[in-house]
Amino acid sequence: MRRVSVTGAGSQAAVDSAGLERLLGQPEAAWLVERIRGRLERGEPVDGTVTLVGATAAQRRAAARLLGHGVGRGTSLSVPLPEVAVALRRAGTAPSLQAAVEALTGPVRDLAAERAVEIQRWDDVLERARSSPLASLSWYHEWLEEIIRDGTVTRLIRQGYGGLVDQACAVLERVPGGPEPAGIMLSELAAAATGAAAALAPGQLSALVLRALALREGVPAPADREAERALWTVAGMVADDLASQVLVLNVRAGGEPLGRWLTEAAAVGEPFRVTLRQLITMPVLPWALDLFVCASPAVLRAAADQLGPASPPLVCTEGEPSVACARLLHSAVASGTTVRWHGDFSWSGLRAAAAATRRLISAASESCVHRSLKRTLNLRRTSPGMTLNAGLPTSTETTSRFVGSKSAFP
Repeated sequence: MRRVSVTGAGSQAAVDSAGLERLLGQPEAAWLVERIRGRLERGEPVDGTVTLVGATAAQRRAAARLLGHGVGRGTSLSVPLPEVAVALRRAGTAPSLQAAVEALTGPVRDLAAERAVEIQRWDDVLERARSSPLASLSWYHEWLEEIIRDGTVTRLIRQGYGGLVDQACAVLERVPGGPEPAGIMLSELAAAATGAAAALAPGQLSALVLRALALREGVPAPADREAERALWTVAGMVADDLASQVLVLNVRAGGEPLGRWLTEAAAVGEPFRVTLRQLITMPVLPWALDLFVCASPAVLRAAADQLGPASPPLVCTEGEPSVACARLLHSAVASGTTVRWHGDFSWSGLRAAAAATRRLISAASESCVHRSLKRTLNLRRTSPGMTLNAGLPTSTETTSRFVGSKSAFP
């Protein structure tokens, strides 16, 4: 007879595994073991009767063999649990129902204790999240309530990833959002917030952070990788500081050597492309009193062709403004430059203008920036649609009329 020791109910008990297997370990008795285990895990007493509806003949024979007497011939099978315990002790196979169940299926879980631990972890995670410096911001509050309401927090805690909520909060606290210039590398942000440079690669953590940033920027949560990259850019972060660039014309600036390069390009009226890496490692201070922002390279090209060095300083966003573009404009506004923003009256154009307004107002004093943006970011009805107008045209045809005279700029 092979016996094993099973720890249960606070003591060790010897179990005859071979005998237990014959009585309770066969497939026909699996339903009974499952019912007993369920009661034990829920902390319920095992002194009642369990019933199986639609029992097979094999299941009836197994129950009769276990109990040592017939169990009837009806459609349901009822087994008194105290009789099962007595039968196991009498056969010398197990001293208790819990010892038998653990020998067959492993340790019995304490679901009540597990639930208490889960609730405590849930409370701890939310307490830390709600004590964040961002807690007073409406978008952060909305994000936190949203991931609580849809079960994201509970799911992460149950999976053992509750720490991702802490990490998401740490990342969000480091995301540019105020007067600081844009231009944070995702790998550096991830390393600073979590200790792992690759932590913000596509996955559960980045999904949490992007949900919050979408609320902050007032856009839908990204549905694909391209939308994710665009949202990181809008928030002022990039994966590659060489790929993030801004196209400019006649933007004279101080700062060596990049400021000198920009000034030399402006002297001959040639467009110049600047990378985010250059703006970070070689900071510049634009000298222009007025800096004009356009969305289309066609406008900048026409200005270079027809005005050359006489063209007012232009910055081209080439659609959605890059992080490099945001950083250059931040430097300009911080030095007192008036930014005149021109964009299409579309959702993307309005979003870009709103994001620029928010960040540029934060970048300088109220008197300097708010006054200029209020004056220059005015809505004007045009044909066939609407544009945000600050003195620059939207089409190449209009550009050809505009570049003939500097007076087109206010």
